[in-house]
Amino acid sequence: MSNTRTYNQIAGQKVSRLEAISDGVFAIALTLLVLDIKVPVSESIHTEGQLFSALCSLVPKFLSYFLSFMTLGIFWTGHATQFTFIERSDRHLNWICLFFLLFVSVLPFTTAFLSEHIHFKLAIGLYWLNIFLLGLVIYIQWNYAYTRHCISGTENERQITDKLIRKRIVTAQALYAAGALLCFINNYLSIVAIILVQLNYALALFTKKNK
Repeated sequence: MSNTRTYNQIAGQKVSRLEAISDGVFAIALTLLVLDIKVPVSESIHTEGQLFSALCSLVPKFLSYFLSFMTLGIFWTGHATQFTFIERSDRHLNWICLFFLLFVSVLPFTTAFLSEHIHFKLAIGLYWLNIFLLGLVIYIQWNYAYTRHCISGTENERQITDKLIRKRIVTAQALYAAGALLCFINNYLSIVAIILVQLNYALALFTKKNK
Protein backbone atom coordinates (compact mmCIF):
# COMPACT_ATOMS: atom_id res chain seq x y z
CA MET A 1 0.00 0.00 0.00
CA SER A 2 2.76 2.46 0.94
CA ASN A 3 4.52 1.83 -2.39
CA THR A 4 1.59 3.42 -4.26
CA ARG A 5 1.76 6.73 -2.41
CA THR A 6 2.94 9.83 -4.28
CA TYR A 7 5.00 12.79 -3.14
CA ASN A 8 1.92 15.04 -3.16
CA GLN A 9 0.26 12.72 -0.65
CA ILE A 10 3.07 13.07 1.89
CA ALA A 11 4.03 16.74 1.39
CA GLY A 12 2.99 19.55 3.73
CA GLN A 13 1.75 17.46 6.63
CA LYS A 14 3.06 19.47 9.59
CA VAL A 15 0.78 22.24 10.82
CA SER A 16 3.54 23.53 13.11
CA ARG A 17 5.67 24.46 10.10
CA LEU A 18 2.87 26.63 8.70
CA GLU A 19 2.43 28.36 12.04
CA ALA A 20 6.16 28.98 12.33
CA ILE A 21 6.62 30.56 8.88
CA SER A 22 3.42 32.57 9.28
CA ASP A 23 4.58 34.12 12.55
CA GLY A 24 7.95 34.90 10.96
CA VAL A 25 6.46 36.62 7.91
CA PHE A 26 4.05 38.64 10.04
CA ALA A 27 6.88 39.72 12.36
CA ILE A 28 9.02 40.90 9.42
CA ALA A 29 6.11 42.69 7.73
CA LEU A 30 5.20 44.49 10.97
CA THR A 31 8.82 45.63 11.33
CA LEU A 32 9.13 46.80 7.72
CA LEU A 33 6.12 49.09 8.10
CA VAL A 34 7.97 51.53 10.34
CA LEU A 35 10.97 51.78 8.01
CA ASP A 36 8.93 53.99 5.69
CA ILE A 37 8.91 56.70 8.38
CA LYS A 38 12.13 58.71 8.12
CA VAL A 39 13.37 61.11 10.79
CA PRO A 40 13.32 64.68 9.47
CA VAL A 41 16.92 65.57 8.71
CA SER A 42 17.54 68.71 6.74
CA GLU A 43 20.02 71.53 6.75
CA SER A 44 17.10 73.91 6.27
CA ILE A 45 15.72 73.13 9.75
CA HIS A 46 17.05 75.74 12.15
CA THR A 47 14.10 76.54 14.45
CA GLU A 48 11.61 74.71 16.60
CA GLY A 49 8.85 75.83 14.24
CA GLN A 50 10.60 74.40 11.20
CA LEU A 51 11.20 71.10 13.00
CA PHE A 52 7.56 70.96 14.10
CA SER A 53 6.46 71.63 10.53
CA ALA A 54 8.71 68.83 9.26
CA LEU A 55 7.25 66.50 11.88
CA CYS A 56 3.70 67.43 10.87
CA SER A 57 4.53 66.53 7.27
CA LEU A 58 4.98 62.95 8.48
CA VAL A 59 1.35 62.68 9.63
CA PRO A 60 0.23 60.79 6.48
CA LYS A 61 3.03 58.26 7.02
CA PHE A 62 2.13 57.77 10.69
CA LEU A 63 -1.53 57.41 9.71
CA SER A 64 -0.68 54.78 7.09
CA TYR A 65 1.62 53.02 9.56
CA PHE A 66 -1.10 52.80 12.20
CA LEU A 67 -3.61 51.66 9.60
CA SER A 68 -1.37 48.86 8.37
CA PHE A 69 -0.19 47.80 11.83
CA MET A 70 -3.84 47.31 12.75
CA THR A 71 -4.48 45.46 9.48
CA LEU A 72 -1.65 43.01 10.06
CA GLY A 73 -2.61 42.57 13.69
CA ILE A 74 -6.18 41.69 12.77
CA PHE A 75 -5.17 39.23 10.05
CA TRP A 76 -2.52 37.65 12.29
CA THR A 77 -5.19 37.13 14.95
CA GLY A 78 -7.58 35.67 12.37
CA HIS A 79 -4.89 33.38 11.01
CA ALA A 80 -3.93 32.24 14.51
CA THR A 81 -7.58 31.62 15.35
CA GLN A 82 -8.00 29.35 12.34
CA PHE A 83 -4.91 27.36 13.25
CA THR A 84 -6.25 26.89 16.76
CA PHE A 85 -8.76 24.53 15.12
CA ILE A 86 -6.80 23.28 12.08
CA GLU A 87 -5.16 20.06 13.26
CA ARG A 88 -4.11 18.56 9.92
CA SER A 89 -2.54 19.91 6.76
CA ASP A 90 -1.64 18.79 3.25
CA ARG A 91 0.19 20.13 0.22
CA HIS A 92 -2.74 22.23 -0.98
CA LEU A 93 -3.39 23.84 2.39
CA ASN A 94 0.33 24.56 2.58
CA TRP A 95 0.25 26.54 -0.65
CA ILE A 96 -2.97 28.36 0.21
CA CYS A 97 -1.29 29.54 3.41
CA LEU A 98 1.83 30.58 1.49
CA PHE A 99 -0.25 32.65 -0.94
CA PHE A 100 -1.88 34.32 2.06
CA LEU A 101 1.59 35.19 3.34
CA LEU A 102 2.44 36.57 -0.11
CA PHE A 103 -0.20 39.26 0.37
CA VAL A 104 0.97 39.83 3.95
CA SER A 105 4.48 40.54 2.69
CA VAL A 106 3.15 42.97 0.04
CA LEU A 107 1.39 45.14 2.63
CA PRO A 108 4.50 47.21 3.52
CA PHE A 109 4.67 48.25 -0.16
CA THR A 110 0.99 49.19 -0.45
CA THR A 111 1.35 51.06 2.85
CA ALA A 112 4.34 53.05 1.56
CA PHE A 113 2.48 53.72 -1.69
CA LEU A 114 -0.52 55.00 0.26
CA SER A 115 1.58 57.23 2.52
CA GLU A 116 3.35 58.80 -0.49
CA HIS A 117 0.16 59.30 -2.51
CA ILE A 118 -2.47 59.63 0.20
CA HIS A 119 -4.39 62.25 -1.80
CA PHE A 120 -4.97 59.86 -4.71
CA LYS A 121 -7.90 57.45 -4.88
CA LEU A 122 -5.72 54.91 -6.71
CA ALA A 123 -3.51 54.61 -3.61
CA ILE A 124 -6.52 53.83 -1.42
CA GLY A 125 -7.86 51.45 -4.06
CA LEU A 126 -4.58 49.55 -4.18
CA TYR A 127 -4.45 49.36 -0.39
CA TRP A 128 -8.03 48.09 -0.24
CA LEU A 129 -7.21 45.50 -2.93
CA ASN A 130 -4.43 44.21 -0.69
CA ILE A 131 -6.89 43.88 2.21
CA PHE A 132 -9.46 42.21 -0.05
CA LEU A 133 -6.95 39.63 -1.28
CA LEU A 134 -5.88 38.91 2.30
CA GLY A 135 -9.52 38.34 3.24
CA LEU A 136 -10.21 36.25 0.16
CA VAL A 137 -7.27 33.90 0.65
CA ILE A 138 -7.81 33.45 4.40
CA TYR A 139 -11.45 32.60 3.59
CA ILE A 140 -10.30 30.06 0.98
CA GLN A 141 -7.84 28.64 3.51
CA TRP A 142 -10.57 28.07 6.09
CA ASN A 143 -13.02 26.72 3.52
CA TYR A 144 -10.44 24.20 2.30
CA ALA A 145 -9.52 23.09 5.82
CA TYR A 146 -13.18 22.73 6.79
CA THR A 147 -14.33 20.85 3.71
CA ARG A 148 -11.30 18.52 3.87
CA HIS A 149 -12.06 17.69 7.52
CA CYS A 150 -8.84 19.19 8.87
CA ILE A 151 -10.70 20.84 11.75
CA SER A 152 -10.73 19.56 15.32
CA GLY A 153 -13.80 19.17 17.54
CA THR A 154 -17.18 17.48 17.35
CA GLU A 155 -19.45 17.98 14.35
CA ASN A 156 -21.53 20.54 16.24
CA GLU A 157 -18.42 22.41 17.43
CA ARG A 158 -17.01 22.46 13.89
CA GLN A 159 -20.26 23.86 12.49
CA ILE A 160 -20.42 26.62 15.09
CA THR A 161 -16.75 27.55 14.56
CA ASP A 162 -17.22 27.49 10.78
CA LYS A 163 -20.20 29.84 10.95
CA LEU A 164 -18.39 32.30 13.23
CA ILE A 165 -15.22 32.45 11.14
CA ARG A 166 -16.99 32.80 7.79
CA LYS A 167 -19.32 35.51 9.11
CA ARG A 168 -16.43 37.51 10.56
CA ILE A 169 -14.44 37.47 7.32
CA VAL A 170 -17.39 38.36 5.08
CA THR A 171 -18.65 41.12 7.38
CA ALA A 172 -15.18 42.64 7.77
CA GLN A 173 -14.57 42.65 4.02
CA ALA A 174 -17.94 44.33 3.40
CA LEU A 175 -17.07 47.05 5.92
CA TYR A 176 -13.59 47.52 4.43
CA ALA A 177 -15.14 47.91 0.96
CA ALA A 178 -17.61 50.48 2.28
CA GLY A 179 -14.76 52.37 3.93
CA ALA A 180 -12.69 52.32 0.74
CA LEU A 181 -15.62 53.68 -1.30
CA LEU A 182 -15.71 56.74 0.94
CA CYS A 183 -12.57 57.92 -0.87
CA PHE A 184 -14.93 59.25 -3.55
CA ILE A 185 -16.09 61.72 -0.91
CA ASN A 186 -12.78 62.33 0.88
CA ASN A 187 -9.59 60.27 1.13
CA TYR A 188 -9.01 60.99 4.81
CA LEU A 189 -12.63 60.11 5.58
CA SER A 190 -12.04 56.76 3.89
CA ILE A 191 -8.90 56.07 5.92
CA VAL A 192 -10.57 57.06 9.19
CA ALA A 193 -13.52 54.79 8.40
CA ILE A 194 -11.19 51.83 7.77
CA ILE A 195 -9.34 52.56 11.02
CA LEU A 196 -12.66 52.59 12.91
CA VAL A 197 -13.53 49.21 11.40
CA GLN A 198 -10.15 47.90 12.52
CA LEU A 199 -10.50 49.31 16.03
CA ASN A 200 -13.83 47.57 16.32
CA TYR A 201 -12.37 44.22 15.30
CA ALA A 202 -9.26 44.68 17.41
CA LEU A 203 -10.99 45.89 20.58
CA ALA A 204 -14.45 44.32 20.06
CA LEU A 205 -16.10 47.71 20.68
CA PHE A 206 -19.49 46.71 19.31
CA THR A 207 -19.43 43.00 20.04
CA LYS A 208 -22.37 41.73 22.04
CA LYS A 209 -21.35 39.84 25.14
CA ASN A 210 -23.27 36.86 26.33
CA LYS A 211 -24.81 37.36 29.75
